Amino acid sequence: MESGSFWIVTLLLIAATIFLFFYIWRSLHRARVIEDTPTAKIRSAHQGYVELEGEGELIATLPITAPLSHYQCLWYRFVVERKETRYSSKGNQTHWRKVHDGSCEEPFLLRDETGDCLVDPEGAEVTPTSKDVWYGHSEWPEPGSAPAGGGTQLLGLGKYRYTEERLMPGPVYALGQFKTFNSTGSVRDRTGELLREWKRDQAALLARFDSNNDGEIDVDEWNRARDAAGKEALREQVSRQAEPPTNMLIKTGDRRQPFLVSAFPQTNLASRYRNRARFSLAGTFVALAVLLWMLSVRWV
Repeated sequence: MESGSFWIVTLLLIAATIFLFFYIWRSLHRARVIEDTPTAKIRSAHQGYVELEGEGELIATLPITAPLSHYQCLWYRFVVERKETRYSSKGNQTHWRKVHDGSCEEPFLLRDETGDCLVDPEGAEVTPTSKDVWYGHSEWPEPGSAPAGGGTQLLGLGKYRYTEERLMPGPVYALGQFKTFNSTGSVRDRTGELLREWKRDQAALLARFDSNNDGEIDVDEWNRARDAAGKEALREQVSRQAEPPTNMLIKTGDRRQPFLVSAFPQTNLASRYRNRARFSLAGTFVALAVLLWMLSVRWV
């Protein structure tokens, strides 16, 4: 092997080994967090990092539809790729180039026997119910072209490849930051919001509070506007006191506390992460063995 190629391969093997060590630690850490965090009930869950299990449901006013398969789901992630061929004197090289991708950031409902909670999947590591791969001839797949039974279309014909993962309604395991928001909010904050809204419509503001008709809002008139906004904000708060607080599960922002959402129960999910660590460890041994063999051949 030429000297330049030897060092390129050596550096790639070293980088692969470092990556695999990191991936082993990451997978084992997630497995330990899942196993060590007790499962809470939504009604009695404390504010902070919690583990929840329940039924994932769509919000009636916020239906979520996967863009490729057009199936209703709780969450999706998709990629559209186009096959491209490069022609050269060394032969033809075919590869897939990504042309579209995206994921769902809309919340869904997680419900157990004690209450319900909104799950905001932004930033979550999602283990989906299904992953479909199929092929077609248009940039966006034709309706009904997704595999009927799900899975991968092995004999794919077409210039485009579609990949879609979905979390479907049903049992859901989630681990993240639990927060409860009161619907009433602060009277002071709402007063400020109302004043800003009124200032955007100067004509209506003048018509309501310009008592001396000079075309301007003076200090006394602004104080009356502030009092009126405060009274309206207070009336809104009183009318909302009967509304229940909103529970949400969101990303923590702490790398030591992963935000996980899964279609599989916690024992299954922890086992998946431990298996990933085992496979990564095997890959590490292979990379190290090849690296040591190359160095021994090079220098012996």
